[in-house]
Amino acid sequence: MGKRYFCDYCDRSFQDNLHNRKKHLNGVQHLRAKRVWYDLFRDAAAILQEEQTKKPCRKFLQTEQDLEKLSAQVQREKRLKELQREGADIPPGTIEDWLDKRAQRLSAARSSSSLLEKPAPFQYPLGWPPVQELPPSLQAPPPGGWPVPPNLQWG
Repeated sequence: MGKRYFCDYCDRSFQDNLHNRKKHLNGVQHLRAKRVWYDLFRDAAAILQEEQTKKPCRKFLQTEQDLEKLSAQVQREKRLKELQREGADIPPGTIEDWLDKRAQRLSAARSSSSLLEKPAPFQYPLGWPPVQELPPSLQAPPPGGWPVPPNLQWG
């Protein structure tokens, strides 16, 4: 069958050869999945600046809401940095805050792209594979060993 290449961005594998890999790495699906992955780690200010330079699209209302959220996040981050510079005592964020932000980022990424959805793992149906008796030649010996017929015993 040969070697297989697994793409972490797209969560898929294919036969590894120069043609297949080049075709996959230049494909639209791979490029989109890669962009979604790296966007998860970008700074909110950079995302806001990039989004504001884009022209409005059909989903203008949704984009406008997203821009407002990003703008509010940038303002919060600026205030936090200013408070830290001034030496204000800011309690560190809790793990719950971090988990909430992470969940929001992941849900936003999933809603913008269906590429992150993983198919359900394959499971065998109940009772599969069917249990069958092995022929005596393939069975394991019983705990005390195989019984020796009397005519073959050493005596």
